[in-house]
Amino acid sequence: MKIVPVYEAKNRFSELLAAVEQGETVSITRRGAPVARLIAEPTAGKTGRNEARKRIAAGFERLRGLRASIPLDGDLKAITREGAD
Repeated sequence: MKIVPVYEAKNRFSELLAAVEQGETVSITRRGAPVARLIAEPTAGKTGRNEARKRIAAGFERLRGLRASIPLDGDLKAITREGAD
């Protein structure tokens, strides 16, 4: 576990987050006393990205289904002209 004072944590926050992503725990201290601890989320990393990709793919699949159910017979310009009336 890394122990880092507050002022140093503010300056090196991105570096500390990278260490946490690698499995390290970081304790943040103020005047030598621990005040916070950085730990990784259990779902962070690749698992969360895969879930997001699955949700996006499902959304696109729903949109494709909706698009397939809309009939567009004829000329697109003629259809838009009819809607303008």
